[in-house]
Amino acid sequence: MPNKSWLIGLSALALTFIGGPRAADHIDSPQAAADPAADITDVFAWMSNDASRVNLVMGIGRNVASTFKFSDQVHYVFHTSSKIGFLATAKTDVDVICQFDAAQTIQCWAGNEDYVSGNAAGTAGLSSGSGRMRVYAGVRNDPFFFNLNGFKAAAVAVENAAGGLSFDAAGCPALDQPTADALGSLLTTGGDHFANFNIGAIVVSVDKSILTKSGPILSVWGATHRR
Repeated sequence: MPNKSWLIGLSALALTFIGGPRAADHIDSPQAAADPAADITDVFAWMSNDASRVNLVMGIGRNVASTFKFSDQVHYVFHTSSKIGFLATAKTDVDVICQFDAAQTIQCWAGNEDYVSGNAAGTAGLSSGSGRMRVYAGVRNDPFFFNLNGFKAAAVAVENAAGGLSFDAAGCPALDQPTADALGSLLTTGGDHFANFNIGAIVVSVDKSILTKSGPILSVWGATHRR
């Protein structure tokens, strides 16, 4: 099946950690923006508190309407790859693939080991018969945080000050404390640009053993593919 979208995020996830990596993409080319039902904004991955499950989230569409529907012509795919260590070459790839029909009934496969189908729009989600995979799909508030106004203000301040800065051997600017404090204040003033934005969220919780065939180091990235 041809690749519709682009590789959005690649994150190395050590499964002994509770915290999760994330990748973000909120401003796109006209082609991607014109097809919001296939446009990935973010991919998130993290472990459950007991480290038994991998939680995956794919955000679709930028500031979508409450009536947003996932496309029945797209595969939404979490690509994963596991290995024994960061420098290891041997790896096992397992894809978590979800698709929808026109009525928004979802089907999801976790490799060749688990499958779930039905209406996943309820807040409790939809569990597979084995309980090793649970899925939710629906419109949610965008979890990504970005202080756009503060970033723009800081960028202007840096540009205006660039002519008077000195740089070390590594090319890093030497900032006095008042300048550093002023930039920090700009970056923390302005709030979350995405606070009132919605996305189509595909949320999957899958048993860790399904994804970690070659070891505890797991890479996760997301893509959409035209069916």
